Amino acid sequence: VKSEGPKLVPFFKATCVYFVLWLPTSSPSWFSALIKCLPIFCLWVFLLAHGINFLVAHRSASRILAGLIFSAVGDAFLIWQEQGYFIHGLLMFAITHILYSSAFGMKPLDLKAGLMMGLISSSCYAFLYSYLSGPFTYLVAVYIALIGFMGWRAVAGMQLCNDLWTWTKLSACIGAMLFMVSDLTIAVNKFCFPVPYSRVIIMATYYAAQMLIALSAVESRDEEDFKKGARW
Repeated sequence: VKSEGPKLVPFFKATCVYFVLWLPTSSPSWFSALIKCLPIFCLWVFLLAHGINFLVAHRSASRILAGLIFSAVGDAFLIWQEQGYFIHGLLMFAITHILYSSAFGMKPLDLKAGLMMGLISSSCYAFLYSYLSGPFTYLVAVYIALIGFMGWRAVAGMQLCNDLWTWTKLSACIGAMLFMVSDLTIAVNKFCFPVPYSRVIIMATYYAAQMLIALSAVESRDEEDFKKGARW
């Protein structure tokens, strides 16, 4: 944590800038898109700071970086969601969840965690269903399935019951859960009814989720350092 903390300082500063400026969503602009995406750009830099060779050698880290890139594009689209770009943003984040799921991997399988996430995802969709219409009826279903799958892979990877968890696996798990909270808040606020302080909830959980998922990418480097130390 001490070694990674300083690399995250730009991210925390950019997040503070976003909340301090608190630009109105009613007048979207390229400047507001930049301010919203800036914390995610900082997470790009955080991963790139570990070296290109590290990203090339560890596909999970490179997939998380790719997910962050699609996330930034999705954030930009959502700035103009009232102008008809909501579905574009939805697509970008769907790709993000596929990339994150791939990064977390399919081992261990942990079908119990899969069943739990399936029940949570189904319950969320059942709640939203009556409020959905047109293409959103199936688009939201597909999106919930993808983010639920991503959550399953993050929870399964933690291996808490087997006492094999690491702080980076825990980071991925908490990050995935926060991402689900953020997106559920977006869905309820957009399709169902206004959620008090929705923007604060959405952005705080979203930025925290992305930071924690980015942190989970450095586990392979920690393992390398441990092995090197063991040799000495």
